[in-house]
Amino acid sequence: MDDARLTRYARHILLDELGIEGQERLLAARVLIVGAGGLGSPAALYLAAAGAGHITLVDDDRVELSNLQRQILHGMAGLGRPKAESGRDALQALNPDVQVQALVERLDESRLRELALAADVVLDCSDNFATRHAINRACVAARKPLVSGAAIKFSGQISVYDLRDMDAPCYHCLFPEADDVEELRCATTGVLGPLVGMVGSVQAAEAIKVITGMGEPLVGRLLSVDALRMQWHTIRFRRDPDCPVCARRGPASAASPGG
Repeated sequence: MDDARLTRYARHILLDELGIEGQERLLAARVLIVGAGGLGSPAALYLAAAGAGHITLVDDDRVELSNLQRQILHGMAGLGRPKAESGRDALQALNPDVQVQALVERLDESRLRELALAADVVLDCSDNFATRHAINRACVAARKPLVSGAAIKFSGQISVYDLRDMDAPCYHCLFPEADDVEELRCATTGVLGPLVGMVGSVQAAEAIKVITGMGEPLVGRLLSVDALRMQWHTIRFRRDPDCPVCARRGPASAASPGG
């Protein structure tokens, strides 16, 4: 690690639990972030600032004026641009040390699995159940850790699904997929701007813990926040032995560059 990196990441290196070895793991890490909106903005910014070596940012949407109340990865100059490309430029301006790949596409199951296999950790920063379940299936198949977050109105939640552990639950264990689930959208119900910042920042912190191996990630625990009353709660949950997604999980079909 050269002098510039030692200076840039000095406050991380001073942490005994992280140190130079942990920072080097961050610099070598490959992170997949699905969603460059309210959650993806703070998550991506903090991971780029932390020196996550390669970030793949995926979003097929474009920046709109109504996004700017909370999606801090974008500014007025980005209006009308693809969020993935606008986000890439913001991340590279923040930290040129980080390689950012912008994918302006809607991922199908095959493409999700391909990208998950190439990543060390996946962040679900999407805004709908269908995408969350698709990401979960890809991570189970690829045996890759998933950091999932969600936020609506004044409520947010975060959990980590570390599929490298055979006893760890997956997203489907906690939120079974169903056709009759009523889905709330920010566009119709609203969301407090700083709330997505809180949730996305926790996602970044959990991803850093997963990459560096420090601390205790939120595996088997759902952390929820009520921003209106500013109360945090933790709910523990276990793997569903009959889960149709992860109960019969086997080895990944290909090796990941990140191990």
